[in-house]
Amino acid sequence: MLTHPKANRLVWGLTGLLTLFVSVVGIGEPDIYTGIVAPAIIPGAYSQDLISAAAAIILLCLSLAWRSNQPKPQVVAIGLLGYLFYAYGIYVIERAYNGLYLVYMAIFTLSFWALIFAGATFRKETRAVALPRTLRLASAAGALLQPLIFYPLWIAMLLPLMRTGEQIDSLYSIFILDLCFIMPAFLILSVLTFRSHKVGLIFLPALYILGFTLIFSLAVGEIVKPLFGVALSPSALWPAVLLSMLFLVLGTLHLQRLTIAMQGLPTQPDASANDSNRVSKFREQP
Repeated sequence: MLTHPKANRLVWGLTGLLTLFVSVVGIGEPDIYTGIVAPAIIPGAYSQDLISAAAAIILLCLSLAWRSNQPKPQVVAIGLLGYLFYAYGIYVIERAYNGLYLVYMAIFTLSFWALIFAGATFRKETRAVALPRTLRLASAAGALLQPLIFYPLWIAMLLPLMRTGEQIDSLYSIFILDLCFIMPAFLILSVLTFRSHKVGLIFLPALYILGFTLIFSLAVGEIVKPLFGVALSPSALWPAVLLSMLFLVLGTLHLQRLTIAMQGLPTQPDASANDSNRVSKFREQP
């Protein structure tokens, strides 16, 4: 699916190594966040380090096991890079000025340009991409639901700040990242998926992976609160669990049933022998 495998593998591997380093430090020494983030947010930083460590390990494995005729693992890698862009974008924008801040900036930069490079090296020879119609509509609707919910929600929270000129001390990065990057991505890929466009069909699961890792991190943050002397809040836990599971289910089903055929390459080996017929059949559906 992507060309220039050496360059892509290099940036994925470097991003994964840096992420593994800082996340392990954060897991082992949560005190590095003391004084730079609000005490109530430290459990969230700890849970983010847990999820980031897992994401880094998976990304490293994918960089080492690259196969040009297996596009689905590449979609997973792109989703994990999107998560790291968001997660470390929070640290960079929120000015988490501890001893690891320059590494946070490096991960934020590498993940962003890795996504740009993946888009630039997307194989134009992709011949056919297909998804069953019902699943395509469900996946597109699930993606469209996100901007329909979060645009009004975040804007409603911003309007009072805009009227008073108040500058909040933390989590303002969420408004920037969601409204400027993530919600537009959900909206664009949802429309493209509704229209059976190959870019939407291929890259929407990556956005679901980003959403799952990010929201599941919030759920884990609630679960680990007692370790930091803070009471768990069920009203915050269950919405995060349910939304992350929605992302996981839609992303998994979409990726499993997605069929990709490329010019000059056989249909991906994890597909059945009838994939070529399935591609033609799905393309003929309205």
